[in-house]
Amino acid sequence: MVSDKNPSPKQLSAFTALIVSIPVAIAFLVVEKKLWMGIIAFVLMFIGSYLLISYVLETFIFRKIKLIYKFIYQTKASKREETYYKYILPRKTINEVKEDVEKWAAQRSAEVELLKKTETFRKEFLQNLSHEFKTPVFAIQGYVDTLLNGAINDPNNNTKFLENTSKNIDRLVALLDDLDEISKLETNEETLHKENFIIQDLIKEVYDLLSIKMEEKNIKPSIKKGCESPINVFADKEKIRQVINNIVSNAIKYGKQNGFIIASIYNTDDKKVLIEFSDDGTGMAEEHLQRIFERFYRTDFGRSRNKGGTGLGLAICKHIIEAHNQTIHARSTLNVGTTIGFTLSTKEED
Repeated sequence: MVSDKNPSPKQLSAFTALIVSIPVAIAFLVVEKKLWMGIIAFVLMFIGSYLLISYVLETFIFRKIKLIYKFIYQTKASKREETYYKYILPRKTINEVKEDVEKWAAQRSAEVELLKKTETFRKEFLQNLSHEFKTPVFAIQGYVDTLLNGAINDPNNNTKFLENTSKNIDRLVALLDDLDEISKLETNEETLHKENFIIQDLIKEVYDLLSIKMEEKNIKPSIKKGCESPINVFADKEKIRQVINNIVSNAIKYGKQNGFIIASIYNTDDKKVLIEFSDDGTGMAEEHLQRIFERFYRTDFGRSRNKGGTGLGLAICKHIIEAHNQTIHARSTLNVGTTIGFTLSTKEED
């Protein structure tokens, strides 16, 4: 009648009524010495006790539990919820109610923790954004003030100051463009135009595009041996070009003189291909790997603002790859090098 550890309210009422009714029935049987009197006493006592105990449980215990559930859901009970409170909740055991409350508490705790992390991220983002804007703005202000204070008439400096002003304006424009790009990606406003193309061909195009920067540091780009066979992918070609461009540009920026960049392409299964770019640059400590795809995040080693860039490149890469319902990852060892890889679909999704 009663489960070993988790009796329901009705089971608990019936069990308690039974415990109370048996001694009463035995007492009537002993005193009256009539079996039917004992049976009647048992039945009446059992029914009365059961109803009374059920009423007490309903009034003083489960009414409070209903309030707890209403507090958990934080809404005025709908007809569906009233049905739940009336028919389903009374069948639940105390342990089941306890599990529900503990589950709710765990969810709320996770939500509070997420809010704390979001607030911390928001503060860091605003601080970084402010810094990223201040640097070129203050530089522009300095050059313009110097020109207005007479340097515009100095032929040895005016052109130089104007060129530096133009560079900082370009940096501001690039920052605004990247912010606009990442905003569209986050809000799904950016439409993907997927097509079939050979990923090795796109990698070679990016290598050619960045060849001058590579030559400045004598960095050798290549595709890993065994990965030259053409592999078809289905993605937004221009977006993936942007991803590869950002990854390779970072590899150049933080690469060593006379270093290398190697692209590896692997078929992981019939549906996905893994593309990785490895360099022998400055690398980074392990604690930075979980955050390098955050907006404006820069490590303490090598990836300082002195290297240039907007600090949004890898964040944009992450959003583009995730917009393709794929994943991006990074591996790195300080002073050894970094590998950044991502997956793409090999064919059109059904």
